[in-house]
Amino acid sequence: MLEKNLKSIQDKVKDACKRSGRHPEDVTLIAVSKTKPVSMLQEIYDLGIRQFGENKVQELTDKYEKLPKDISWHMIGHLQRNKVKYLIGKTTLIHSVDSLRLAEAIEAEAAKKNCLVDVLIEVNVAGEESKFGISPEEVLPLVEQIARFRHIKIKGLMTIAPFVENPEENRIHFANLRKLSVDIAAKNIDNVSMRILSMGMTNDYEVAIEEGATMVRVGTGIFGERNYNITNE
Repeated sequence: MLEKNLKSIQDKVKDACKRSGRHPEDVTLIAVSKTKPVSMLQEIYDLGIRQFGENKVQELTDKYEKLPKDISWHMIGHLQRNKVKYLIGKTTLIHSVDSLRLAEAIEAEAAKKNCLVDVLIEVNVAGEESKFGISPEEVLPLVEQIARFRHIKIKGLMTIAPFVENPEENRIHFANLRKLSVDIAAKNIDNVSMRILSMGMTNDYEVAIEEGATMVRVGTGIFGERNYNITNE
């Protein structure tokens, strides 16, 4: 099942790239493995996937210890400041930086371990009250503040679009995030790159790719529906 699911997603990624005149290599597929057992992650790993996304720090660190070390781990869920210390040195990218205080905590831990941490700024493009992330208007001031930190590198923006029946409804949000990233890139701020646009999930990743996503986060489409009662063995 997993092999068939993965091939279907990969084919659709290629098709979306073709429609928008992009190269498939320009889009990174992140397998969102939250609540899924290590055995399933290993199966996807054996099919060639090396980019995995987790929502919870505990789950990411547990799986980090049990799975091959050439995996790139992405922290895509809301990150609490008191959990930062467990994460530093284990992630390729933190997608969910949404406050100066969180960035300060990351900077402090990264300084202790003398390492660089790549992050994305999480933007609540649709203004949903139930979602984390900052408003588009707050992004540039936050970017300018974080850019001064020595152990953090801003690599782009991330958003979680609304869950909608028709993915076309989210096109405007993806287009707006891309425009915002272009505007920020044009300011040439030291220590800031807007190379990564993390947007699009199982329901709408094809539209996100058409609007410029460089990373899509697909869980259900690969692993099937989540079972929140499962253990992480």
